[in-house]
This record gives sequence, structure tokens and C-alpha cells, in this order.
Amino acid sequence: MNKGILVVVSGPSGVGKGTVCKYLAEKDSNIFLSISATSRLPREGEIDGVHYYFKTPDEFDRMIENDEFLEYAKYVTSTYGTPSAPCDENLNKGKNVVLEIEVQGGMKVKEKRKDTIMIFIIPPTLEDLEKRLRGRGTESEEMIQKRLKRAQEELLLIDKYDYIVTNDTVENAAECIKKIIEENRGDKK
Repeated sequence: MNKGILVVVSGPSGVGKGTVCKYLAEKDSNIFLSISATSRLPREGEIDGVHYYFKTPDEFDRMIENDEFLEYAKYVTSTYGTPSAPCDENLNKGKNVVLEIEVQGGMKVKEKRKDTIMIFIIPPTLEDLEKRLRGRGTESEEMIQKRLKRAQEELLLIDKYDYIVTNDTVENAAECIKKIIEENRGDKK
């Protein structure tokens, strides 16, 4: 059996990368969508082990000390990381593994795994991004402003990515990512 490929999907907070990746995984049974661990508190409706592995800061630090992450990074006020074991297990089964992670983490994965395919999702406009962030209704004005500032910083790193996908609709963005994976899988299929 051929090994799967590792794909990093990044983009500014609020761009819809989680929605796009979830849609992609639902439509393609050969995609394993990695679940990140985080030290932040769950948002309403989020379930441990489904949306994230929610860890206390101390638990997260212990995982770092035990080298249990493919990558980890601090983002705004919380820490996020990708547990390596489930990713490697699925790659070895021939599944394509999609990591929906922020830019810092994506760069760390690319350093460790040179053959990682890097995809950056952008909004049609920055105004669209602000509308999406406000539409969540989950964050303070201060946090929205921090996320918008961070988005502008992340957009400066877009040239570090292999592909750019505009999230005009979830379906279009997911289809673009699927084609990128198929093209890069090539004769490994």
C-alpha cells in the first residue's frame, strides 16, 4: 500500500478553513482530518476529541516535554499542537492527512517534513474576513481586532505556501484542495 501525503491548510482566523476541511473530509473517505490539541477553553458546542483535544496548560506542557507533537505554537493567548501519532498512523495506511493549522505551525511541519503540501486559504476580501469574524458572535471587539491584525501579518507569509485557494464558497474551495491533493499524489494513488 502506498503512503498518503501530508497537507497543511492555513489561513487567517475566520476565513473558513475549518469548514472547508470538514466538508472535504466528509466528501472524500481517503482524507484523515487531523485533530489538534489546544490549551484554550472550548467554545459553545465544541466537543473534546471531536473538534480539539482540550488540554490544560500543564497537560499541554507535558505533551511538549514528551515530544508528542508534529508541531505546536502559541496563537494569541492559547497554545495549539498536532499530535504526531494519529497522523503517521493514517499516512502509513495510505490516507491523505490534512492538518488545519496556523502559519507558525505550518512552517514547523514543512521544516520537519519537506514533502508536505502547503495550502493557504484566503478570503475574497479583508472586509469579508471581518464580517465572518463578527458573524461568529463569540469574541470581544478587542479579540476581533487582534485577529484582524494577525491576519494581515499572516498574509505576508503567503509566498511560503505552495498553493493559494480563495474561499468564495466552501464547495469551490474544497474542490480546489481535492484537485491539489490528487495532482500531488500522482502515481502514488
